[in-house]
Amino acid sequence: MALRTTFELKTGMATREAFGKALAALGREDSRIVVCDADLSKSTYTSLFAKEFPDRFFECGIAEANMVGIGAGLASAGKIAFVSSFSCFLMNKGFEQLRVAVAYPRLAAFKAVGTHSGISIGEDGPSQMSVEDLGLACSLPGFTVLSPADEVATMALVRAAAYHPAPVFIRTGRAKVPIVYQDGQSFEIGKAVELIEGSDVAILATGLMVAEAIRAQETLEAEGISARVLDIHTIKPLDREAIARAAAETGALVVAEEHLVDGGLGVRVAQVVAGTSPCVMEFVGIQDTYAESATPEQLLDKYGLLARDVAEAARKAVGRKK
Repeated sequence: MALRTTFELKTGMATREAFGKALAALGREDSRIVVCDADLSKSTYTSLFAKEFPDRFFECGIAEANMVGIGAGLASAGKIAFVSSFSCFLMNKGFEQLRVAVAYPRLAAFKAVGTHSGISIGEDGPSQMSVEDLGLACSLPGFTVLSPADEVATMALVRAAAYHPAPVFIRTGRAKVPIVYQDGQSFEIGKAVELIEGSDVAILATGLMVAEAIRAQETLEAEGISARVLDIHTIKPLDREAIARAAAETGALVVAEEHLVDGGLGVRVAQVVAGTSPCVMEFVGIQDTYAESATPEQLLDKYGLLARDVAEAARKAVGRKK
């Protein structure tokens, strides 16, 4: 599909809602699809699946570690098991079981979906904000890790994940996010999407930061800075070719993520760049801290996760390479 030249960025549904709708659609097509949830089905939108397929929905209560074990058992018995909760509970409370019961035996039919990721969960506060989930998921050998930008990407990647030959973690969010993609956009796990061409700097973004990267690009273009924008929807395995090409062709990269910069996408991109085409890099993300309770807008503003912050990082990167 050709690169788009303009983006209206109208607000769409939250990626957690898109996940729930995609899951229900999969359930209609494939009787092997089963779902486990930890007493949060209305929030994770797995309730849409539960309503249509109560015999294939397992309410595990507030016991995330046990839920992962149940999902692993179902995946071992011929089912395609989607296991869902808030990212902070699923990854933190269920990590040992993800490690031993899923990653070690390489259960390809196990799909973990974390909702309410990042700090854009808002007023619920830091105890329910997941700022380390991508790092944890990437540390599990054999796992594929996805972070879609909008509803179109989420629906496509949930469907792709269902039949992907590896265990998968999908990161989704609570807040409604701008629609980046047109219906019919194709996605391939492990392949970044180049949204905008550019030659001075490349912005590599994931999740809700993709929309902020597009807004930043518009600001930079008005200043005479040509910024390439890539959606890194697959955090693991990375699209090494696209990253290396962006580094070589622009000489400056900015990585933007709603995640701790320590252990997140930026670290993984830097590993690729160091081994292929070393260049100037800047990182936009959460700086070694937990957030607090506020509106999503206030939090993204305070912790530097807006288009203005991405644009400033791009200016620094371009200035440093001169």
